[in-house]
Amino acid sequence: MVLWYATAGSLDRQTDAALRTDALGLIESWRGAGARGVAEAVAERLANDVEGTAIYVFLDPAGRRVAGNLDRWPRGVEPDLSWTFTTVQREGTEAEARVFAVEFGDGHRVAVGRDVAEKNRLRELLAEGIAWSAVTATLFALAGAALLRRAVEARLRPAAQTAQAIAAGDLSRRVPLSRREDEFDRLGESMNAMLDRIDRLMEGVRGVSDSIAHDLRTPIARARAKLEEALGGPGEPEALRAAMEQGIADLDHITRVFGALLRIAEAEAGARRAAFAPLDLAAVLRDVAEFYAAVAESRGQALDLGLPPRLEMVGDRDLLAQAVGNLLDNALKFTPPGGRVRLLARALPREGVEIVVEDTGPGLSPEDRARAGERFFRADSSRATPGSGLGLSLVLAVARLHGGDLTLEDAAPGLRAALRLGPG
Repeated sequence: MVLWYATAGSLDRQTDAALRTDALGLIESWRGAGARGVAEAVAERLANDVEGTAIYVFLDPAGRRVAGNLDRWPRGVEPDLSWTFTTVQREGTEAEARVFAVEFGDGHRVAVGRDVAEKNRLRELLAEGIAWSAVTATLFALAGAALLRRAVEARLRPAAQTAQAIAAGDLSRRVPLSRREDEFDRLGESMNAMLDRIDRLMEGVRGVSDSIAHDLRTPIARARAKLEEALGGPGEPEALRAAMEQGIADLDHITRVFGALLRIAEAEAGARRAAFAPLDLAAVLRDVAEFYAAVAESRGQALDLGLPPRLEMVGDRDLLAQAVGNLLDNALKFTPPGGRVRLLARALPREGVEIVVEDTGPGLSPEDRARAGERFFRADSSRATPGSGLGLSLVLAVARLHGGDLTLEDAAPGLRAALRLGPG
């Protein structure tokens, strides 16, 4: 439509400009030579009209034609410097014309026009061509949209089928990739990564459920057996008191396990990020070390510190203190009397902070170190020691909450636990 209006307007402007130039020229001829000059100018222009589109009529005050190729004044044309579209009789045939009329001072008047039939036909052809072009473009657009839709549906069909299979419970399905490395492949890779993550979480949930059932069954069964034994016994106060104390201890152990699981879940879900605040980690570590120094002294062990004066970072003070406390508790638990435990910390350039706990205990095998962060995992050598197997799981969750990780290495002898925290 814009093209049509621009072209049609251009044709009209060209015609109007030519008529205005003609009229101004005739006005100059009138001023220079009067009626005779206008008549000569009209005759000359008609003689030079090669295209045969010029229309002129020059009338005297009595209405008689003085010059021009029209027999009479065009219908509906007023000599008041106005533009008019009209139909004129020219050489015995009707023609569509654009006319501009001028009236001179003594009653003479002239009408200057152009036959616009060819331009009107050109306008109609242009409109028809634009209409056909629009129809063709619409058909091509509809066909292209249909082809594009089919192509997109074909590329998305594997992802949709995989999502349906996942919704039906088949977590093993993955989106097949075409190796074109386009947006659909990137979408498939993202979905597969998400599904892998969900699968790992589900495996973790199943593992936690199995571990809870296994690890809590013993204290629950022991508490029940003690209470039944006391109930069926002679009812001596000392036996009843011992059974109640054992039941309370077993229930406390179960409460600690569930509390540890809750803290791990909060850390893994990022729910504790609201508690992040600037802190001096060195001061936090000294407070934790002061508590465990008394424990080490009571066991005949030594706790050495290698901490900087200040260690600024952003994090959760309570979770960091508990994570370091778990590392120190494990180190002291497995270090024999006379052994040493070291607590070190340092700032890493552009990488955050590293906290290291080293001991001189028996250490862990490479296989056990690889599984040490799993919930409820306990190495064979630690089965006889108290614990639930959740300490390092919490440390790992706290590390990841702070954008870091936990690394266990052989200290030869002993174990080296490196807790790295992100820059925050």
